[in-house]
Amino acid sequence: MTIRVLQFICPAGYYGAERWVNALLSVPPSADVEQHLAITEEPGVCDEVLQRCGLPEARQHRIAMSSKFDLRALKGLVDLIRQQRIDIIHTHGYKSDILGAIAARWAGIASVCTPHGFENSTDKKLRAYMWLGGKAFHWFDWVCPLSPDIQQTVLTQYRVNPAKVRLINNGVDLAEIERAMQQPAVKTSDDFTIGYIGQLISRKNISATLEAFALLQQQAPQSRLLLIGDGEERQRLTELAHKLGVAQKVEFLGFRDDRLQLLPTFDCFVMTSSLEGIPRCLMEAMAAKVCVTAFNIPGVDQLISHQRTGLLADYGDSKALTALWLRLIDDPAAKLRLAEAGCQFVYQHFSAQAMERAYCQLYVEMLNPRAV
Repeated sequence: MTIRVLQFICPAGYYGAERWVNALLSVPPSADVEQHLAITEEPGVCDEVLQRCGLPEARQHRIAMSSKFDLRALKGLVDLIRQQRIDIIHTHGYKSDILGAIAARWAGIASVCTPHGFENSTDKKLRAYMWLGGKAFHWFDWVCPLSPDIQQTVLTQYRVNPAKVRLINNGVDLAEIERAMQQPAVKTSDDFTIGYIGQLISRKNISATLEAFALLQQQAPQSRLLLIGDGEERQRLTELAHKLGVAQKVEFLGFRDDRLQLLPTFDCFVMTSSLEGIPRCLMEAMAAKVCVTAFNIPGVDQLISHQRTGLLADYGDSKALTALWLRLIDDPAAKLRLAEAGCQFVYQHFSAQAMERAYCQLYVEMLNPRAV
């Protein structure tokens, strides 16, 4: 029996959740599963997740949505489920969780959601989505957080029944990394280069990165910072770089299709987030043999073991982060050793193949428990 699964996401761009979906779809199914992907087609929304999914066109779908929350899209989603004879809907993100949970009940099919993380933003609209998304968790047959910390939040803050919560660790498309490393970008500067790839939003706490870099400039002026990505914080961060006197050594590169090829131009990767799941950009950097440095928070600690697979500073300690960078400048051999160990760790524990096998097992179990 073929199990038809509809991956459903309301794309915010082409960031962690969108790339997670494509990592899952990049792996040939380990069971008799036929994957479909649907996105909401909203004004100004990026459809790159659909363009890059690699599925046959007949299994790529768009749900018309005239505004940020057009309830008429529900009917379009239910019609698609019925037309394609979908057995399971698998959702990603607050809005898709809300729509997907209702559509699954309406269409009478099984449902699973993957919480990719939570925001600590004060934005009232975003917090309303989070609250509704949390309520929607209770409607799903399974909730599958991708890190232990997210699992704990689902269980304690949202009080989801533990019997229907299953941890399935995040995974990265290692083949995509390997393809990118075949044609890496060439480093054009002798400066010690610190890089970041991801959204420029409040929970990524890029201000702390800039503050640590400003301290580094005082002791190692032959250094630079590359920020790849975009978001609502970009203007404020640009102004902060000027205020700190480091604007000439900080490059805001925006969203880049060649971001993975740029990884080898980094001497180290940095992450100073206040809240994460298991960050995909950090896994990608490690898989590309880039030494990683970060603030020690839940999720990040699943990837970085201090002085074994990378370097950690206490959350908010910009001076300590600066000291880690100075250590790498002074000890290139340690930088290479940490990069190699980080790469091996990701290959052993966080492959998309392992993630896909776990989900296929769940899909089979959802429709036929006796087959497990």
